[in-house]
Amino acid sequence: MIPANILIADDEVAIRESIGGILRYEGYSVFDAADGPLAIERLRKGDVDVLLLDVKMPGMDGFEVMAQMKNDGLDIPVVVISGHDAVSTAVEAIKRGAYDFLEKPFNKEELLVRIQNALENGRLRRANAELSEAAGLGTELIGQSQSMLRIKALIEKVAPTPARVLITGENGTGKELVARAIHRGSDRDKGPFVEVNCAAIPEDLIESELFGHEKGSFTGAGQRKFGKFERAHGGTLFLDEIGDMSPTAQAKVLRVLEENRLERVGGNDLITVDVRVVAATNRDLENEDAFRQDLYFRLNVIQIHMPPLRERPEDIPALFGHFMDRFSREMKQAAKPISEDATSRLGRHAWPGNVRELRNLAERLAIVAGSQIEVADLPPGMGGRESDRGAIEFLDAPTFQEFKNASEAVYIQAKLRQYGFNVSRTAEELQMQRSNLYKKIQKYDLRTSE
Repeated sequence: MIPANILIADDEVAIRESIGGILRYEGYSVFDAADGPLAIERLRKGDVDVLLLDVKMPGMDGFEVMAQMKNDGLDIPVVVISGHDAVSTAVEAIKRGAYDFLEKPFNKEELLVRIQNALENGRLRRANAELSEAAGLGTELIGQSQSMLRIKALIEKVAPTPARVLITGENGTGKELVARAIHRGSDRDKGPFVEVNCAAIPEDLIESELFGHEKGSFTGAGQRKFGKFERAHGGTLFLDEIGDMSPTAQAKVLRVLEENRLERVGGNDLITVDVRVVAATNRDLENEDAFRQDLYFRLNVIQIHMPPLRERPEDIPALFGHFMDRFSREMKQAAKPISEDATSRLGRHAWPGNVRELRNLAERLAIVAGSQIEVADLPPGMGGRESDRGAIEFLDAPTFQEFKNASEAVYIQAKLRQYGFNVSRTAEELQMQRSNLYKKIQKYDLRTSE
């Protein structure tokens, strides 16, 4: 049985307990919610594979829960359970996007079959999404520079093998895209691709996320939880920013890589897993004292380095055109051409945020630029002008004082954007008093949000 997490949303305690007992006996991890808002709250936490949803609940009924899921972009198979006016409820549920319908009372076999079918439906949805990415409907590896051609050739050689891969490079260079390309090119492509951002998970929860936990293993562990390794069984596990992983978690990951077995937190059973691990980092792990060298060498069988965008400027026009086409399709408008001068300015920019920064710029210009993108549409740091600030292009400033003011304004605006318009963080990075930074923001009438 594939490990899976099931959420039961029903206002009747007896229903939640009876269904939960059946599913737990079969090895599923089960959560429950007594009403619609609690169900939405649990769904937003992630890791729910199927939702068993009652229709008649006080305050927020099942149909309203489905509508909220749609608004939140929660693409999870829903099996509606109801004993009220079964036929009309079933029809309405399917119309609103439910995968299946189960009429009360139901037997054990019927419940388990519906759960298995819904899980398979969810797997196919994820597979179709990845196929769409591979077909170019999502992000992909783009570029014909020598460095990118070498990377694509290496991926083609490495992907069909079981070798572990370590992807290095600055933030925003596309390390996740390399990992997905390796997965798609392997014999595991029909299995799951599971991503873990090690930097985004608190240190005290990383082991639970990776290896799962048993009920009661720590405060708040009310149910058994399957970890990322188990959920990636038969597929690929992508450990992003692995350099941020705690020493204890590093030791456990090393053990799994050596033995292909793991223990859940609070558990005693050894669980066999078949997972290909691809890791990524923006650090020099070989020379970091905090990172285990034995784990580094286990992960670094093949290393693929993603160069920063500033080192492959010849790829910028193709990347920008790809993003512009994508956002234009989403907005149902014609793609906007870019002038030669503007393209030249893009090529001279340092791109501290790499491809991610270029993507964000393309999205912004798809929204605010006219029928053709000109130099004036670009941010001040690239020679353009902020329409709401009227900043001059500082290289054309008539006096030295105006040049200093304009260049300072451009620099601070770029840094604010780089650090997510967090004034405190920007001041810290610039080694400037926060009060002084606020004065300059007011002086130059700078933007403090997108």
